[in-house]
This record gives sequence, structure tokens and C-alpha cells, in this order.
Amino acid sequence: MLAFENLSLRYGSFLALDGVTMHVKEGELVVLLGANGAGKSSIFLTASGIHKAAGGSIRYGDKELVGMRASQIVEAGVVQCPEGRKLFPGMSVLKNLMLGAYVHRRDPAPSKRMLEEVLALFPILAEKKDDPAGSLSGGQQQMVAIGRAMMGRPKVLLLDEPSLGLAPLVIKQMFEVIQKINQSGTTVMLAEQNAFAALKIAHRAYVIESGRIVMEGDPEKLLADDTIRKAYIGT
Repeated sequence: MLAFENLSLRYGSFLALDGVTMHVKEGELVVLLGANGAGKSSIFLTASGIHKAAGGSIRYGDKELVGMRASQIVEAGVVQCPEGRKLFPGMSVLKNLMLGAYVHRRDPAPSKRMLEEVLALFPILAEKKDDPAGSLSGGQQQMVAIGRAMMGRPKVLLLDEPSLGLAPLVIKQMFEVIQKINQSGTTVMLAEQNAFAALKIAHRAYVIESGRIVMEGDPEKLLADDTIRKAYIGT
């Protein structure tokens, strides 16, 4: 469904991604593990059309995403929820959510249905829909960020570090919601440093180091690997 083939990315003279090859099948929840700066966000930003690839291919079905505009990629069905939430703090929760549906503004009826689904998924947002997004807790702001991405009607949802800065109980709840989104039919690619929580809900996983994929496997394989456990789980 989503295939990265020999993808490379440069920031000036720095090679951020070096021959990244991986794939995500329809209906899967695939985790991308890696330390800060390993290249996880670079992969997502390139897939989203924010950064221009230096080489390689990103295929989504029969479409080549490299060279497409970011808005076209969202319209095609690949939507990113960025690291750090990137909300508009002075705007209401509802307005932040509706920004996610902007590319579909000429077709408002499905957006209204999706808003109902998002508010059902995150009931607290229905209560706070008129509050400024900046007044919410960190966990609630992450709900808004995921909800905004869902408003783009993704077939493939790219989630970049959704657990960053959240309390353990909130992280548990967040991953339960992500699993629920996947089980409802949305393919999910999840970039995470929280390996243990991510691998518990994943179908498969990749490990990236210094812009290169260094390992691939099912969660059991990676959890049993001493190097992975020491690097990302701490035991």
C-alpha cells in the first residue's frame, strides 16, 4: 500500500536518509523505532511532501508521492500527525480540528460525519470544543492533533511521536486509541521512541539508525533482541 524504495534525503551536505526501503500493507500498524535524530521525522516529512527527496521513490498504490504537493498527498489519503502537535493555541479546539478537513472543503458532508467520529473517539474534545487549544492539557492537545489528522480522511495515517511528553497513564490511553483507529480500517505508521508501548500494538516494526533501516521484524522478534531491548526499552 505504501512503499519506500531506496529513499534518500539531504539537508544541505548532510545525508539524513540513506537508501531507506520499507513497506506498509493495507490494514497494518507498522512501528518505526529510532532514537532522536535517527531519521523518523525525515521519512514522514518526505512522505508528506514537506521535504523533497534527494532520490528514491515513495509509492502509494499506483501513485508516486515524490514530486506531489503536500495537499495532493493528503487528498490521495496519506495524512501526517506531526511531532510536537503543531496546533494553533489561540484557536478553538473545533477550528483546529476543522483545519484538518481543509483539502476536502468542497465536500463538507463527509467532514461533518468525520467530526462526529472524532468527537466520539475523544469525548473530552466535545466538551472543550469551544476552548482555546492552548488551554488544554498535553494529552488533550495530542488528541486534537490526532483528531485533526483524522479530519483529513486518511487511508494511511502517519503518527510522529504521539507519546512525547505525556504521562504514562495518558500514553497507555493514547496507544489504545491508536490501536482502535487501526482496527477501524485505517492503516497506521507510527514513529516512536517508546518501543515497549508501540510494539505491544504493532503488526511489524522497523528500526532506523543514522538514516538507515538496520532491522525489521515482528514485535516478538524485536522484543527478544538484546540490543533493541537495551537501546529502546531499558532492560
